[in-house]
Amino acid sequence: MKSKNCSFDKYPTPVFGGESTGTVFDAYVWEQNGRLRMDFSWRPRKALGVTFSDDGIHWEEPVVTLDLSEANAWENNLNRNCVIPDPKGDGYLMWYTGQWWDERGGFSKIGLAHSEDGIHFVRCGKEPVLVPEADFEGASVMNPFVMYEDGRFRMWYAAGETYEPNVICYAESEDGIHWEKYAQNPIFSCNPEKEYEQNRIGACQVLHEEGGYLMFYIGYRDIHTACVCAARSKDGITGWERVPENPLVMPTPGSWDELSCYKPTVIRGADGSYRLWYNGRSGCAEYIGYASGTLDE
Repeated sequence: MKSKNCSFDKYPTPVFGGESTGTVFDAYVWEQNGRLRMDFSWRPRKALGVTFSDDGIHWEEPVVTLDLSEANAWENNLNRNCVIPDPKGDGYLMWYTGQWWDERGGFSKIGLAHSEDGIHFVRCGKEPVLVPEADFEGASVMNPFVMYEDGRFRMWYAAGETYEPNVICYAESEDGIHWEKYAQNPIFSCNPEKEYEQNRIGACQVLHEEGGYLMFYIGYRDIHTACVCAARSKDGITGWERVPENPLVMPTPGSWDELSCYKPTVIRGADGSYRLWYNGRSGCAEYIGYASGTLDE
């Protein structure tokens, strides 16, 4: 059904997550060996997990892909990851967010792990591969989304405050470990004239389509209220223009996602429509929901 205040059709219930899993959030869905794979953040485990599906609605029992490591002093919580096949060898690469929280506050950094089978990941060293440096990055860099194009890794990431980030930035790398941040970061910020994203923006996924790039991202009306939006760019870095269909997915009053709709992950179908998964929140619980729709070219 289509919510009155958004342009995509929403599935009425969560498609993944419940009392048995606890909060699951910030998923990345992609096609692997003819099936749908969802890499996700598993809050009660403070770990990263994976589940699989044939239809995008019914998902298998999840398993942990990367757990906490006591050897790394910069992470006491793991979340917000992106997994891709290793373009330079066998196996899979995972960029993930390592966070540290204590009584003084918190920060986030981005680490890298590798797996031979796509399930059991091992860290590529004890140090993060991306850390906050610029003033606008605040205490945190998080939510890495990585694709491999033209012989290089391209990363879009969120930065700013640790509880919820503020802007989207960009970096490139030859090896996935050493990153060069774009000199004109941030590449995308909130629009104060749009009520649904007037406060800040957050995590994104980028699709390379004919004619340019399409980014799906979180727009925040305030720090506790979020929706899903999209924007287009010719090169994936500059000149972003918001799509007229925004907001794509909004909270539905009285529903399981009545407070916020976060972190979109998207697959484009053969017919040009978009299948979109997001984490919705009501109270403290967050689960994964599903929506679908089309956008004007």
